[in-house]
Amino acid sequence: MREWLRALTAQDRKTIGEDIKTVQFGWPLGMPLVRKMGKDVWEVRIHLEGRIARVLFTVEAGVMVLLHGFIKKSQGTPANDLKLAECRRDKLRSET
Repeated sequence: MREWLRALTAQDRKTIGEDIKTVQFGWPLGMPLVRKMGKDVWEVRIHLEGRIARVLFTVEAGVMVLLHGFIKKSQGTPANDLKLAECRRDKLRSET
């Protein structure tokens, strides 16, 4: 997640951070900012300059944990991105 964020422009990071902060302090939220993607996995829907980003997250013990982020290139969420987030969620739960 950190590597992905560091590869973005400062303005994109700022926009993503603001939307994540809105979700973090306003949880639970729904559309249009947050959409449930699966069991205990949600996405923050972020509009950047000329493109769309998604950050997949879970909530564990009342804490928002960012699992995966990507720039959207197709209509739906790619299955491999969702699968990666679910694997990270499962690993997080097994460690707690």
